[in-house]
Amino acid sequence: MVFEEAIRKIRNVHANLFSPLILDRPVVEQMKKVYIYEGCDTCRRALRWLKENQFEIDALPIRETPPKRAELKKALKAFNGNLRRIFNVSGGDYRSMGLKDRLPTMSEDEAFDLLESNGNLVKRPFLIVDESGYAGFDEKVWTELLR
Repeated sequence: MVFEEAIRKIRNVHANLFSPLILDRPVVEQMKKVYIYEGCDTCRRALRWLKENQFEIDALPIRETPPKRAELKKALKAFNGNLRRIFNVSGGDYRSMGLKDRLPTMSEDEAFDLLESNGNLVKRPFLIVDESGYAGFDEKVWTELLR
């Protein structure tokens, strides 16, 4: 009986301590952001699509603030580890650095170092939603990630 009484008191204390925090806590919004380059037609089209579909999202300049390593890893998952899919392979920096030949033998860490240091190398637009990421604009994929 003493044991059951102690358990009841502990439950009451915990209920009083934690219930108000859980019940009064605002609903946590998803982390949503997209890295863009204003001179990119695909980025402008993606932003227009976001607005038309009433998705509120933070837009960041990809050249000035490239995605962080953790965000790059999220997008890499979407492409089953294919590093090439998160690189802007049509960009001048990609070509001038000879990455077409270097990328196949490059480690993930080396690739992430390059991408983090040079936003021009990152395929854009680059979408992050919570634990997911996607490089490029695909309405179907974006709709699934943002809903």
